[in-house]
Amino acid sequence: MALIEISNLNKSYGSKLVLNDLSLNLEAGRIVGLLGPNGCGKSTLLKILAGLISAYDGAVLLDGHKPDIHTRAIVSYLPERTYLSGWMRPVDAFDYFGDFYGDFDRVKAEDMLRFFNLDQKQQIKTMSKGMKEKLQLILVMARRARVYLLDEPMGGVDPAARSAILDAVLKNYQDDALMVLATHLIYDVEKIFDEAVLLGFGQLVMQGETDQLRQQYGKSIDEIFREVFRCSVSW
Repeated sequence: MALIEISNLNKSYGSKLVLNDLSLNLEAGRIVGLLGPNGCGKSTLLKILAGLISAYDGAVLLDGHKPDIHTRAIVSYLPERTYLSGWMRPVDAFDYFGDFYGDFDRVKAEDMLRFFNLDQKQQIKTMSKGMKEKLQLILVMARRARVYLLDEPMGGVDPAARSAILDAVLKNYQDDALMVLATHLIYDVEKIFDEAVLLGFGQLVMQGETDQLRQQYGKSIDEIFREVFRCSVSW
């Protein structure tokens, strides 16, 4: 049984249809790359799965539940934009997550903080964009969740830091969990994907095992992506 089941999902913002009759099943124990050009609905889909958007048509189930209290307890979500208050320090964020989430592993969080060489008492408002993104990633990956939803987790970090972030993700990812990672940095990240899902303006264009797709097309996932969306004005 799939951990995430999506059937005939439609979502509009005014007259703009963002997700168009999308059906998709994703199983546990997988790292899935959610790929597509700007405006194709990736962030909207992740917000629906995280329970942040409830106005949509179609069926969305996580662990057999519509997005609700149960699904929020098993989902760890990393949004694209920073959401932490500027006055907070990592130590404050850890306190907050420890109080709010029963599955938050503070020891793991502190280990990752040292791994990224971040100061636990530095105020977030004085951090660079990359430092803030690392802190948010720590908070998400320190939970023992069943579903991890990561929206552009490396958008603000330099290329040298991306390998370290991928290492942290793989080290702290639960093997029996499902991770859905939306990114434009496919070349840097595709090596960790078990499966790729390509969205083209709200519709499923392609889904498959990454190794099988590479073998079938004789190309990397990044090259497949560029070929599929080479005519997209948003790419």
